Amino acid sequence: MPLLPTQFRLLPLSLPDARQRRGILPPAAAASLLPSWSCSPPLSRLRSRGRQAKTRLRVVSPETSSTAATDAATTTAGAPPDNSKWAEFATRVSGEWDGFGADFTASGDPVELPEKVVPEAYREWGVQVVDWQTQCPTLADPGAPCALHYRLVRLLPTVGCEADAATVHTSHQRHASSAAAFAYAAAGSYVAAWPRGPALVLEVEHCVVRPDAPAEEAGRVRVVQTVALGREARLRGLKVFAEQWYGPFRDGEQLGGCAVGETPFAAGEKLDVAEVIGQWETTDAAAARFSGDLDPETGKFAELSPDQPRKLVRDAEGVVTLPKQLWSAFKELGDGEFLCEVGWALGGGGAVTSRCVLSKDGDVKARVPAVDRHAEWRSLPPTSAGCRRPLDFGANWPYPIQQRTKRAAR
Repeated sequence: MPLLPTQFRLLPLSLPDARQRRGILPPAAAASLLPSWSCSPPLSRLRSRGRQAKTRLRVVSPETSSTAATDAATTTAGAPPDNSKWAEFATRVSGEWDGFGADFTASGDPVELPEKVVPEAYREWGVQVVDWQTQCPTLADPGAPCALHYRLVRLLPTVGCEADAATVHTSHQRHASSAAAFAYAAAGSYVAAWPRGPALVLEVEHCVVRPDAPAEEAGRVRVVQTVALGREARLRGLKVFAEQWYGPFRDGEQLGGCAVGETPFAAGEKLDVAEVIGQWETTDAAAARFSGDLDPETGKFAELSPDQPRKLVRDAEGVVTLPKQLWSAFKELGDGEFLCEVGWALGGGGAVTSRCVLSKDGDVKARVPAVDRHAEWRSLPPTSAGCRRPLDFGANWPYPIQQRTKRAAR
C-alpha cells in the first residue's frame, strides 16, 4: 500500500528560563550509563512479542524548514540534526520522573484498576481505585541523537502504613529507535508514534513540559492516544501520566512510595470544554518535517525549527476533556487524514497544545506545544494574575505562542 509523505510538526513548548534550568547528568556521565544500541534496528525486532503491523510505517529523514521570517527559507533535506539542541533535550528529558498515571476510555471515563491488584481495604470502604503510582526513569545520550530509552513502572496500590512498601506490578521499556517517528524540542517535550500489535494501530505519545513551573516543581504530562487506523479510524483509549522530576537518572533503583509529590487525579474534576473551543493564533511556531525520499534508517528523528505563524479554530467535535486541565481531540480532517490533539490548560487563558495528523495508511504529521490565550486577557497589565507575555518565560523562548483571538460563546 503506498504511503503518503510523512511530516512531523511540533508547535512549541514553553519552558523555565535559563535561571531555572536544573542540572542533571553531565554528558560524559549520561553516556556512560546508556546502553549501546543502534539508532536504526529493524522495527520487527523491537516491537513487543515480535509482532509486526500489516502495513509497515515508513518514516524517513527530516526536511526541516524555517519559515518564521520567510516561507522560502529551508534547510537541506536529510541534513543531520543540530547536536547541541539534541544535547539540551537529552539533559532536560533525562532523570527520574515519578507521579501517577491512569487509563481512560475514548469518551474520557477513568478505567478502574483490576480487582486483583486493589487491597481489600479499598473494597470494604467502597473506594474506587483508578490511578496507578508510576515511575518513568528516562535516559538520553547527549552525544548520540536518537539514543533515548525510558522504562514505565507501575506500582501496586497500597494502603495505610504499607504506603512506603512499594512493589512493582509491571515494568515496560521503550527505545526511541523502535518508534515509527520521533520529534523533539530542546525544552524536553517530544511526540512519538509507536506501532502496536499486528493491526494498523499507533500509540501517539505527547510529552508536554509545563512552561511556567519553577525549577523545584519541574513537571510534565504525557498523554498517549491509542488510535486504530485503516478502514474505520477511531480513538481506542487514552493513557495520562502526570509526573515530576526527582533527580538524575538512576534507572528507578528507589521506589517512590509516599515520597511522590504528585497526587492521584483520574477521578478529579474535568476541564470545561468551553475553555477549548474558539479561535487561536500562533505567533511563533516550530516544525519538523519528514520526506518519503530520505533515508529511513536515520531520518525518523527530527528536531524543531522555526515555522510560520498560524491561526486555527477549535470546535467541540471529537474533544474529550480530562482531569488535570487536559483535553484530547480526535477527528477526521478529510482526504484520509485524522487529527490527534492534546492540550494542557495553564490558567489565565493559556494552554500548551500538541497536534498530530495521521493518514489512514499510518503516516504521521505532527506539530506540538503552543501557548494559547483568550482575548480578554490581552488588555490586562503584564503583572496581572494569569497574564503573561511570551518572553516572560525567558529570553531564549524556543516555542510558538498561540493566542486566543475570540472566545466562543458558552
